[in-house]
Amino acid sequence: MRSRLRAALIDLDGTLLDTLPDLAAAANRMLVELRLRSLPEAIVSDYIGKGVGHLVRRCVSASLGVEPDEALLTRADEVFARAYEDESGRSTRLYPGVLEGLEAMRVQGLVIACVTNKISRYTTPLLERTGIAACFACVVTGDAVGELKPSPEPYLKACETLRVSPSHAVVVGDSDNDMMAARRAGCRSF
Repeated sequence: MRSRLRAALIDLDGTLLDTLPDLAAAANRMLVELRLRSLPEAIVSDYIGKGVGHLVRRCVSASLGVEPDEALLTRADEVFARAYEDESGRSTRLYPGVLEGLEAMRVQGLVIACVTNKISRYTTPLLERTGIAACFACVVTGDAVGELKPSPEPYLKACETLRVSPSHAVVVGDSDNDMMAARRAGCRSF
């Protein structure tokens, strides 16, 4: 018999929020400032979910057609950070049913955590701007742990913070990274 669920650990980008328009806008601002060709939003969407460093590297590589050198990547990281701080929350929207789903989980007695590869510098303001910050008992960001998803570390950190066994937690996410990390942490997943 399965143990009773006590917590829901929910991914941010692509699960709670449609952040693609803001991430793509910031990525293209970065590329233009670096005098590289911009990319269609559909291409940028393929690079989301493994952290900002991955997104920046993949966008620059796709635009150049070759792997960039470290000096260019360092500059790209700086430019993206400025652009995303400006763009973040501008076009981001809650997916339909998110507020109702969070409330239903709360009513069922689940404690809820937001677990994201996005760093706190971007996560905290975005949760506040979208009005869902108060829905979470804890938020685990990519810079709060040593490894990003698909490592189990972010979900294990959330369980530790919530004082819930991973076997009593369910991960809700939109990517293979979320599902792999959940499995490795010993959490159920959806």
